[in-house]
Amino acid sequence: MKKNIISIAVATTLGLATFAAIAEDMYRGAWYAVPGISYMDTDSDLDANNGGGAFIKLGKELSPSWDIQGGLGYNRASEDTNIAGVGGRYKQTTLGVDALYMFSREKFRPFLLAGLGIARNDVDYSNFAALNNSTKTSWLANVGLGAQYLFNDTFGLQADLRHQWSRSDAKAPGTTFDADGTLGNTLLSLGAIFRFGAPEAAPVVAAAEPAPAPVAAPEPAPAPAPVAAEPACQPKFQTVTLQAERLFGFDKFKLNGDAVVEVDDVVSTLKAHPEFDVVVVIGHTDRIGSEQYNQKLSEKRAEVVKQHLVSHGIDAGRIRAVGKGESQPVVDCKGVKGKKLIECLAPNRRVVITGERQHPENECK
Repeated sequence: MKKNIISIAVATTLGLATFAAIAEDMYRGAWYAVPGISYMDTDSDLDANNGGGAFIKLGKELSPSWDIQGGLGYNRASEDTNIAGVGGRYKQTTLGVDALYMFSREKFRPFLLAGLGIARNDVDYSNFAALNNSTKTSWLANVGLGAQYLFNDTFGLQADLRHQWSRSDAKAPGTTFDADGTLGNTLLSLGAIFRFGAPEAAPVVAAAEPAPAPVAAPEPAPAPAPVAAEPACQPKFQTVTLQAERLFGFDKFKLNGDAVVEVDDVVSTLKAHPEFDVVVVIGHTDRIGSEQYNQKLSEKRAEVVKQHLVSHGIDAGRIRAVGKGESQPVVDCKGVKGKKLIECLAPNRRVVITGERQHPENECK
């Protein structure tokens, strides 16, 4: 059975490599927990049946291509020595850290893994008088492959198949039992992913009614000759664009220290131009991540900037916060991946503040 499992693993690895060529990277930098269950195919030297257990892991998205996961695992299997009167179980407790190479950052995320740690192997076979050195704590190494599937930004599933090596000193002189040496167990694991490092979803905000199109001011009547007509007053403030990284940092929605200075400059501009009756704060994101996630993030960012303007004396009734998500990009970056994709798409991550004259009778100051 173990040979069949390993053959399937090799074939799946080749399939994942092909998938990697067409997958588009996505990276959020999230922390996540993975509790789950496992099925264990034990080493034949242990003379034990197949068994199972449970695990708990803590993971972190380190980069567009790498995750790290660390945690505890426990598995056990009943003995199968075929020796009369012998009973009990083989038990294994592990503590380890795995590095995961991620082929994709879409919802479906296949990966390869390799890890190190420690294992406690307990050959707890009762009524086995000849059994020596039944318990040993040793190094642990494993390699494998798996995949994650995210249903949304906070929940998903993870499955992996790994082959695991550790050591045991258990043996019983005068019998056929000899598990003295390196053990190789194969584990199939399934767990739930709970992501808590991504920004929390913004509350759904009712879409603001679009501002009426600016009404053109009537042409000024020519002054009686010989006095020349005065030119109509033209407002100077129209649009201010602020880059999201300077305001919030990548994938964040709280203003950082550098952002306060830039937004305060906008406050001064708005106070200098009261003739703009409506100020629209529009949040934009890049296309990394789901459309729903990006829409909520853009709304949250626009609302945070609005609240900062209000806290500095700008009338709240004058400001509208709108999120456009990833729908209005200024750059495309086709064919770019990984960290270079994040850098390339930076112009799309922005907050645009636009002034509109809803009442043309308000003259420029």
